[in-house]
Amino acid sequence: MSTPVTSCELRSTTVRKIHALRGPNLWARETVLECRVEFPALTEVVPNWQAWLVSWLPALETTITEIGKPPDEQTLATLLQHITLHLQSRTDLQATFGKVLPTAQPGVLRIITQFDEEAVARAAFQLARRLIDAALWGQTFDVNSAITELRELAQDVCLGPSTRAMVDAARLRGIPVKRLTAGSLVQLGWGVKQKKILAAATSQTSAIAEDIVQDKDLTRRLLLEVGLPVPQGRPVKSADDAWAAANEIGLPVVVKPLDGNQGRGVALNLYTREQIATAYDAAFAESDSVLVEQFAEGEDYRVLVIGRELIAASRRHPAHVIGDGEHTIQELIAEKNRDPRRAADHAAALSKIRIDAVALAVLAEQDVTPDSIPETGRMILIRRNANLSTGGTAVDCTAEVHPTICAAAVEAAQTVGLDICGIDMIAPNISQPLSPRNGVIIELNARPGLRMHLYPSEGEPRSVGKAVIDTMFAADCNGRIPIVAVTGVNGKTTTTRFIAHLLSQTGWRVGLTSTDGVFVGNRMIDSGDCSGPKSARSILSYPLSDAAVLETARGGILREGLAFDHCDVAVVTNIGAGDHLGINEIDTAEQLAEVKQCIVAAVPATGTAVLNAADPLVVKMAETYPRRTIFFALDGENAVIVRHRIKGERAIFTRDGHIIRAEGPREDVFMPLSEIPLTHGGKIGFQVENTLASVAAAWALSIDDDLIRQGARSFIPSLDQNAGRFNVLDLNGITVIVDYGHNVDALRALLDGLRQFTNPRRLVVYTSAGDRRDSDIIEQGRMLGTEFDEAWLFEGDYVRGRESGEIMQLLARGLENASRTKRIEQILGHLKAVDLALESAQPGDLVMIQADTADETVQHLKDKHGAK
Repeated sequence: MSTPVTSCELRSTTVRKIHALRGPNLWARETVLECRVEFPALTEVVPNWQAWLVSWLPALETTITEIGKPPDEQTLATLLQHITLHLQSRTDLQATFGKVLPTAQPGVLRIITQFDEEAVARAAFQLARRLIDAALWGQTFDVNSAITELRELAQDVCLGPSTRAMVDAARLRGIPVKRLTAGSLVQLGWGVKQKKILAAATSQTSAIAEDIVQDKDLTRRLLLEVGLPVPQGRPVKSADDAWAAANEIGLPVVVKPLDGNQGRGVALNLYTREQIATAYDAAFAESDSVLVEQFAEGEDYRVLVIGRELIAASRRHPAHVIGDGEHTIQELIAEKNRDPRRAADHAAALSKIRIDAVALAVLAEQDVTPDSIPETGRMILIRRNANLSTGGTAVDCTAEVHPTICAAAVEAAQTVGLDICGIDMIAPNISQPLSPRNGVIIELNARPGLRMHLYPSEGEPRSVGKAVIDTMFAADCNGRIPIVAVTGVNGKTTTTRFIAHLLSQTGWRVGLTSTDGVFVGNRMIDSGDCSGPKSARSILSYPLSDAAVLETARGGILREGLAFDHCDVAVVTNIGAGDHLGINEIDTAEQLAEVKQCIVAAVPATGTAVLNAADPLVVKMAETYPRRTIFFALDGENAVIVRHRIKGERAIFTRDGHIIRAEGPREDVFMPLSEIPLTHGGKIGFQVENTLASVAAAWALSIDDDLIRQGARSFIPSLDQNAGRFNVLDLNGITVIVDYGHNVDALRALLDGLRQFTNPRRLVVYTSAGDRRDSDIIEQGRMLGTEFDEAWLFEGDYVRGRESGEIMQLLARGLENASRTKRIEQILGHLKAVDLALESAQPGDLVMIQADTADETVQHLKDKHGAK
C-alpha cells in the first residue's frame, strides 16, 4: 500500500553517525548499533502517517499508535528503534534490546539497537528511517520489496544453518565465538584452547578422510573390505562404457559423478541405454569421472554419525509435486517454491526445486514435460534422488534405526576416518536388522548438511550442533583461557606488565596488550598504542596464548566495546579527577568511571574484581556490579577495606613495610616491600599501589604464592622490563627519571614519588597530549612550577588537532609566577628537548623526563646517552 505525495517539501531524517559496538559496552552487554539521528522540523507531516505505517507493519500497530500526534523527536526516535528491531526479526535474527538517549548536540538523539548480524542491522536501521520518512511526508513505499531485499541480504551474510547450529551450541556452553571470514569459518574458544569449524568440518576433521570420500569408488572398495554392504559398481569413461557397465552389473543402475556432492548430476533407477547416456552427460558435467552402480530398492535414508555415535537419521523423499488437474508442473513447482522455508541456496531449511537436464529426463520418463497438467492426485517426480539440495524433503526417523544399522553407520565413518559423516543408505525398513536384503551404504559425505536434522519436514529436530561441540570440547572445557583486564586512569601499563610477569612464573605463555604494544611471552607482535579491542582480539586468537592480560583503554570501549564477553579478573587502578575528559561526550570523572566499569560488568560469578579502595568512584563499581571483590589500598585501616573484611571478603594492603593479604579477620604477611624492586623499597606510593593490584590479580587466579613472590622479586623497573614507567637512571652522576605520566593525577603521583629523592637542583622535560582540556594542561604547568628549577617544555607526537606551540604555551601559562622555576624553554621535538635538558644538567641534579613516546625516548637514551 502506498501514500500519495503531498505538496509539502520532502524532508528526511539525518543520520549523523552509525557505529557498531561489537562487544560488551557502555550501553549493554549485547552487541549494539549506536546511531546518532537528527529529525527535521515536524510541522507539515501528513495527518494519517500512523495509519500508513500500520498498513506497512501491522505487527507494530500497538507501538505505532502509542506515538503521539503530532510526533516529536523523542517518540520518533523510539519508533525508529522499535522498527529496526522488528525488521531484523523479519529475517529470523533475534534482537530485542534498544533504548533512546540524548546527546550533547541539540536536536540529535542517540538510538541504541541490539544486533546479531551487523550488516543486516545497518540495513534494517536505514530501512526503518526511510519508512518513517515516507509516512511522515506522504511518500510512496514498496515495503514488501524492501523487506524481501533485507531477507536476501540476511541469507547472503548470515551463517548457514549447519554452522549456526554449532555456534549456538557453543554459546550455550559458554564457549567464545569469533567469525573469521564472511563465509562459515568460525573460531571457537581462545588462545591454546581454540578450535575452528567450517560448515560441518572441524579442526578434528581429517583432510585424508575428506579426500577418501570424494573418491566414491575408493570409498566403496574400503567399505567392502571391512564387510559393510555396498552396491556393485565401477568407474566409466564414456556413455558406451556406462551402458556396458550397466549390463555387467545388472539393470537398473545409478549414474553419478565420482567426486560430486549435494546430489548434483545423480540419476537413479535407470533401465535404458538412452537414460544412461543422458545421465552420463549430466554426471560428466559435474566431474571428469563418472561411476555406475547397482540400483538398490528401498527407502532413501541419510544417517548422521558424529564421533562414534549415530546422532540423527532422516527418511528422504525426492522433489515432487502433486497434480490438481488445473496447473502445469512448472506452476506447481513455483507454488512449492513459495514456501518460506525454501531458498535458492542452502541457507534455508529447504532448497528450491529447479528444473535442469536431470529433472527434464525424469519428467520424460513419466511422459510429461514442465508444461504438462497432471491429473488430480498424481505424484510427479522432479528428481529421483532425495537430496535436500535438489529440492527434496526429509522426515526424522532417528528413533526407528535398528542397532545393527547404527553400528554399521559408525563403522563406516570410522573406516574412512571422518569425525562428522553423512551416510546415505537404502533400506526397505530401517527399523529391521541389517542384512543382505535390508540395508546398503551408497555414499559417505564429508561436511554433510545438517539442516535436514535441524529442520525436518516432519518429526523431531535433533541437537546435531550440540553433538559436534561435545566431540570438540570436553565436558569440563569451555574453550577459555584466563583473562585479566586492566583499566583506570594511571598505572594501567605497569600493572598490566606486572600481572603478565607474575602469570608467566607458572610456565604459561602470556599474551599482553598495552599502550606500548602487543606481546606474547618476550615476543612483540605489534607496536604502538595497542590498548584497544583489535589488539585484544589478536591475543585471544593467538594459538599459543595460555593466558591474556589486556590493558583496556576508554577509547576502545567507546569506539567498539570490549573484545571479550567475560574476563576472569577485572583490575581498576583508579579514576581520580579523570583524564581524557571533554572527549566523546565524557565530560566528568563520573562518566569516565561508567565507561571503565564495563570490564567489571564483564566479570562472571566465578571471577573477581580487583578495585582501589581509596578511590570512591572505583569503590562504587562494586556497588553497581556486585562481584567477588578484592579491595586494595596502601592503608589497611581504610574504611572500605574494614567493612569488606567484616563481610568475610578479601583485601590487600600494606603495614610496617609489608604486603598484607586478608580474608575476613585472617591476615597473612605476604612479603616485605623491600624485596619488590618496582616499589623502590616501598618509597614510591603509586608503584606500591600497582604492586598491590598486580599481586591481588594473581591471588584471584589462585597462582601459587611462592611463584607470585618469585615474580614480584624479579620484575625490575628497568628500561627493558618496564620502559617509561618511573625508570631511575644514573647518567654520569645525573639522576634521570623517565615516566610516561601525562595528566594531572599522574603528575601529582610522580611529584610525590620525587620527594623521596634529595637532589637539590631539579629539571623537567615535559609535555601534555593535545586532547586534554586547556584547564588540565595549565594545571600541570602550575604543578611543575612548585617542584623544578628548569622546565624544558616540548611538543611531540600527540598534538591531536591543536595549533603548533599551543600546548607549550598553555603549560607556560601555568608556570607564570612559579615559586621555584626560573628557566622555561619551549622546544619543538621531544628528543631535542631531552638532549638540551641533559646538557644543562650537572652531576648531582635530578632530571625528570616525560616520555612522550616511551619506546622512542628509551631507545634514544640508550643509544645517545648510554642509559641501561
